[in-house]
Amino acid sequence: MVQRLATRSRSTVAPMVRVLAVDRSGVTATEFAIIAPVFLSLLVGTFDLGQMAYGISVLNGAVQKAARDSALETANTDQADAMVEQIISPVFPGARVSSTRTSYYDFVDIGRPERWNDANDNGDCDLGESYVDENDNGQWDRDVGVSGNGGANDVVVYRVSVSYTPIFKVPFMPEQWNERTLTSTAIKKNQPFATQQEYGSAAGVCS
Repeated sequence: MVQRLATRSRSTVAPMVRVLAVDRSGVTATEFAIIAPVFLSLLVGTFDLGQMAYGISVLNGAVQKAARDSALETANTDQADAMVEQIISPVFPGARVSSTRTSYYDFVDIGRPERWNDANDNGDCDLGESYVDENDNGQWDRDVGVSGNGGANDVVVYRVSVSYTPIFKVPFMPEQWNERTLTSTAIKKNQPFATQQEYGSAAGVCS
């Protein structure tokens, strides 16, 4: 009796297994559930990269224009900064924009330290070593540049940083990845509208 039931059970299950093995209904939904997250992530990531690439182009153009405008005798740096922010805001809504200007006597001075007697040749102005206070601020500086837009004929390094949250946030990514900062730099020489002021020559001693 038991053997007959077992045989009948096997004869009933076998056709069901064969039916399920060839049944394709619901496969599309399953495949979509697997592929959709990957596809959507790639799609949103493409939009994100597109926004960033376009923003970099717009930012570079705005910074170059602001630097040119600021090189004139009648320059208004506040207006130039406001123009950059106005141009970039449609691309990066709610972005935080900050800028700096550092002036130098000539292009070769960009990023160089003030002259000093590096007695121990370690690249630092140590206690007792003498220096020339070229930027007239009463201390030795690794960068001889002076903060601000400078004067006539000065070379100005203009840097603008834009921090923004992407419109298209890539799903499943860490939250900190959704904060971006882009930086653009322009180097311009001010117009020769007056006599250029040379570097200072006062001597100092590092302490």
